Amino acid sequence: MHAWEQIQKTVDYIEEHLAEEIRIEHLAKLASLSQFYYQRLFSRLVKKPVNEYIRLRRLAKAAEALQNKNKRILDIALDNGFSSHEILTRSFKDAFGMTPENYRANPVRLNNIAKPQQLLNYTLIDEDVPLIADGIILEVTRKKILKPQYFIGLTAEEPVDQMPGGGETGVDTLGQLWDSFHEKKASLSELTANGDELGVASAGTKEGYYRYFAGAEAVTEKTPTSLTSWELSAGEYIVCSFEAEDFEHLIMDAVYKAHKYLFETWLPKHKLNVKPFAAERYASHRPDTTRMEIWVMPEI
Repeated sequence: MHAWEQIQKTVDYIEEHLAEEIRIEHLAKLASLSQFYYQRLFSRLVKKPVNEYIRLRRLAKAAEALQNKNKRILDIALDNGFSSHEILTRSFKDAFGMTPENYRANPVRLNNIAKPQQLLNYTLIDEDVPLIADGIILEVTRKKILKPQYFIGLTAEEPVDQMPGGGETGVDTLGQLWDSFHEKKASLSELTANGDELGVASAGTKEGYYRYFAGAEAVTEKTPTSLTSWELSAGEYIVCSFEAEDFEHLIMDAVYKAHKYLFETWLPKHKLNVKPFAAERYASHRPDTTRMEIWVMPEI
């Protein structure tokens, strides 16, 4: 068995036993490694120390459970491996800057660490061949557009280390950007009826930052006052499409795994370089949207 498979076995075990005490000694035994080498390999592959990863996954599950206002916060704490309401509150505030009570009263999207799937780091698929991994279906293909497609929306600039899916916790400011755009969307006559929505990450204007555009397909390249635009130029694109069981898992889990697979596995192993942007394209933010595409343009 490959080393990554041994680590994935323990990642799966952790996910199934978050409510219980999880001992590194037991995880190391599952992986057939000494505790020293297990912790070293885990940190290398998962990018987090074991105990920190466990804490962050417990917080992610607790945040999800807090959306059910009929459940006591104490019960949520105990169900997710925290021994008291107070310990959950302290950990939650350290991670997200608010208490569980504040979050429940004023819910916002949070940056949570997703459960990793090591298979995506080591499996190479051919074009147009689907890959199934941990409930996500991925496929890489090529698409060509014959004329530019225009999108209008809002743009923000954020520190790279706060990029969703990067392993840092906190409020998902990109979710707030999308909320701001959707407040304006119904009043924008320039938008294409039933057109796609587009989120684009590109290089920032200063070191250590990136820009993110959130918008929708437009009938014209003209940009209304107070909004910004993005153009998908004519040409050939590499497109990674993926599906998840619902919209929440699509944008809070699947999209990060698809990005990681495309940029860290598929493109490097095919020796392909792409232009410095990645566009996430999907039908809408409706709960019934379960499919998304990442569009990148190869450098000639």
